[in-house]
Amino acid sequence: MKITKLVILFNYQKIVLGIIVSIVLFGLSFLINSSLLVLFFRVLSILIILNIIASLVASYILYDNSDLYELNNLKIIVDWNTTENIILVHAGFDPLSKSLEEKYPNLNLTVCDIFGNRHEQEKGIETSKKIFPPNPKEIKIKPHQLPFEDGSQNVILAVTALHEILDHDQRVLFFKEAKRVLRDDGLIIVSEQFRDFTNFVFFNIGAFHFLSKKQWKKAISEAGLVIVENKKITPFANMLIVRK
Repeated sequence: MKITKLVILFNYQKIVLGIIVSIVLFGLSFLINSSLLVLFFRVLSILIILNIIASLVASYILYDNSDLYELNNLKIIVDWNTTENIILVHAGFDPLSKSLEEKYPNLNLTVCDIFGNRHEQEKGIETSKKIFPPNPKEIKIKPHQLPFEDGSQNVILAVTALHEILDHDQRVLFFKEAKRVLRDDGLIIVSEQFRDFTNFVFFNIGAFHFLSKKQWKKAISEAGLVIVENKKITPFANMLIVRK
């Protein structure tokens, strides 16, 4: 439940506003004479509450009751015990590096926080860092400049992070840099929610926070990389396996 609680924390103003609007609409329905408007107001009120509940349930399924941060489905793709150099990219909070280091103490893991991401300005970021303390070896990176030697990395792992690179050209530059520092047989693993029908149903306008499948394919292709596999983690998130 840790990450679902953070979702509530980051979105509590929207949740409270939705509940207030729902109550107001339901209350107004008793002051209206038109039976059609009464029905409309009450249905809309119920739909707002149901949407809030659905988004929280979906968040729990996605973040706390899935393989998103467990990475078990990657064991057939990545041998964590023999892989040498891995870059983990996040955007503001890091729920993954500690468990990776505990499971695989010999892993040469570099944790990178995207500089200037939207979460840096959010009030809940301090609380999130108390729940998931920053890795002491964490470094700040700019998307267009990765501080690593050419061909030095086996895996670049980014879990719900790269959508925070808002500009398309910057995303292309990131993937070009990732290609530069990746070994010839290396992998880029990108786990993200897509701006698709399912996420619109459960997260409503929150789905605009994410990128469409087409946008990801365009950025990766323009960087000279190839998506070799598109795996569904949950109904709400996909994992893209990318190679040179």
